[in-house]
Amino acid sequence: KMLEIIKTVGRIANSSVTILVMGESGTGKELVARTIHRASGRAAGPFMPVNCAAIPEPLLESELFGYEKGAFTGAQRVHKGFVERAHGGTLFLDEVGDLPASMQAKLLRVLQERCFFRLGSERTTHSDFRIIAATNRDLYADMLAGKFREDLFYRLAVIRIEIPPLRERPEDVRWLTELILQQITAEQGIPITMSELFLRDLMARNWRGN
Repeated sequence: KMLEIIKTVGRIANSSVTILVMGESGTGKELVARTIHRASGRAAGPFMPVNCAAIPEPLLESELFGYEKGAFTGAQRVHKGFVERAHGGTLFLDEVGDLPASMQAKLLRVLQERCFFRLGSERTTHSDFRIIAATNRDLYADMLAGKFREDLFYRLAVIRIEIPPLRERPEDVRWLTELILQQITAEQGIPITMSELFLRDLMARNWRGN
């Protein structure tokens, strides 16, 4: 399954297509997004990660689109938002399913026109970026339930990559464990070996939280 994902990444990295990466927390959605960015023609540009769930709703617009000096109390200078700072690179919208409805509409406009307004400005600002979005929710089900805009869903999900949880790929536990122990050996200078019994025990576990 992971090899298929790697092949997909290789095929789409140099295109400008918008990508939706889906999977449980801990499966490596941001790692996939960063790999796509590094393999793309935008690798020299910024990779701008935004955790949509971590920014309070009243601050989302100013953080995404920026603001002008004097736009509100305390705005003492021009602030460039994540969208503007992603110019020439990749904007990674993590937990995009947590965006409130008002921001979904504004994000749709940015995707369509690649321009936006800073808070307090009447002048449009343009930014050339690629969007990779990620979610641990069933965004398709949210769309059918009316919790996520249908037009935005299909704009984001031009290509969908679904990362399986670790419990569905136990063979990867062996490779990940060996890699981690190689790193520890290199850092500490102490060789560590594993028995097959130990590895079989690890591979049989459920790995909640991945």
